[in-house]
Amino acid sequence: MASDLHLDESDHDQVVSGRSLWRKSAIRPQWRPMAGSLSTDVTVIGGGITGALIADHLTARGFSVAIIDREAPGFGSTVASTAMLRWEIDSTLTELEAYYGFERAAGIYRRSAAAVAGLSKLIAAKGIACGFRPRNTLYLACNLEGARDLREERLLRRRAGLPGVYFEHPDLFTQFELDRDGAIYSPGSAEADPLLLTWALIAMAIRRGAQLMGASVTALHSEGDCVTAETDGPYVIEAQHVVLATGYSMPGLDMPKLHRTSSSWAFATVPQDPATFWRDRALIWEDNHPHLYMHTTADNRIVAGGEDDGTTDAAARDRKLPAKISAIQEKLKRLWPKADTRVAHAWAGTFGETDGLPLIGPLPGMPHVFAAHGYGGNGITFSYLAAQMIGAMIAGIHREWFEDFALDREGPGIRRFGEDRLGIGDELR
Repeated sequence: MASDLHLDESDHDQVVSGRSLWRKSAIRPQWRPMAGSLSTDVTVIGGGITGALIADHLTARGFSVAIIDREAPGFGSTVASTAMLRWEIDSTLTELEAYYGFERAAGIYRRSAAAVAGLSKLIAAKGIACGFRPRNTLYLACNLEGARDLREERLLRRRAGLPGVYFEHPDLFTQFELDRDGAIYSPGSAEADPLLLTWALIAMAIRRGAQLMGASVTALHSEGDCVTAETDGPYVIEAQHVVLATGYSMPGLDMPKLHRTSSSWAFATVPQDPATFWRDRALIWEDNHPHLYMHTTADNRIVAGGEDDGTTDAAARDRKLPAKISAIQEKLKRLWPKADTRVAHAWAGTFGETDGLPLIGPLPGMPHVFAAHGYGGNGITFSYLAAQMIGAMIAGIHREWFEDFALDREGPGIRRFGEDRLGIGDELR
C-alpha cells in the first residue's frame, strides 16, 4: 500500500529572527544544488543540529546518506538555540512520575542524562571545536512553595539514582550569592556553540560519503521498501528510509494532540569580566513560568532567555522582541546584579513543546519515514537521543523504551504501574 505526505514550504524566517550570537563566520559545509536524481540508503530532510547528528551517526554505521535543506544548514531552529545541553527535562521528575509512573519517568531522566554524556564523549573523541564546556546546573526556586517542591524533587531524583544536592537559602546565598529560597545543584550538563557543532558534524558525515544538497522537498511517497522524495525541481531522491529533522518547522505534519507551538526570546550580553561570574559558571534556570534561564559563553558573555508565550505568528513574535528582551534584562539584573546587561545580540525563535518529552520515531501511516520533533528546552540533548534511536530503528533494532517518545504515544494521565523497564546501567542501550 502506498502512502503520501505533502510538505508545505517554509523558511528560516518563520522560526527564527533577530541576530543570534551563533551566526559565526567559520568554514561552512559545502552546500550545492541538486544536479540530478539520486538513490541513497537514507534521506535526511533538515541540516540543523538534529539532521547533522543523525547524518553523522548513520554514516558511522555505514549507511549512505543525503542531507537535504532548502536553506543554509544550521540557520533555522539551531541558530535560535540558547545552547544549554541539559539533561534535566522541562517537566520535572515529579511531574513525569504523576504522568507515567515512577519507573518510566526515572528511565526517561536517566536516558536524558546518558544522552548528554554520550554527546560529550563524541565531541571529545572527535576533537570538535565548538566552545564545549562541561557545566553544573542550578535549578532555582522562586518562592518558599517552590523550594519545598524542589526539595521533594531532589529526594525523588535520589531514588532514581540521579546526581545532585539540594541547597537551602543560607548555603545558596553563601556559596553562590543568589538570594533564592532553595535550589537543586546537579553535575553532568554542558554548553556549546550549536552552529559550530552542527557544521563539524555535517563535515564528518561528508567525509564518510554523505551528500549535502540544497533543495526543497515537496512530497514524500512511500511504497513497498522505498520512499521517493519529490523536490521543487525536476529531480527526485529514492531512499530506503527518510528522516524528517526539520526542527520547529513541521510542514505538512498533523502533529500529535500533546504537541503545541510557542516562542521564546533571548539575548547575549557584551563580554563580561570573568571575575564577576557566579560560582562554577553553572547553567541557571528557574522553576516558574515563564522562567529565566542563563549561562555563560566561551568568550565571557551571558546568554539569558525566557519570557516564553504561545505566539506562533512570526511577525507578532518579532514585534515583541524589544519588550521581551527588556523584561529578560530586568530579571537578569535582579538575579545577578553584577551583570553588565548591555545587549550585543538579541533573537527570538519558535519551538515545539509537549509534556517535556520529544516526539521521536516512525511517522504513523508512512512506512520507512521517521521524524524527530517537540524538543522544548532540551533541543541538542534530544537531537542526540533522536540520532541514537532512529539509527537503531533503521538498523532493525527496537527497544521497548522507544515507545516513551513515540509520535502517537498517549499523553499525560496514562500511568503504567508495576513496570521496571530500565536499570541504571542500561543508559541508551
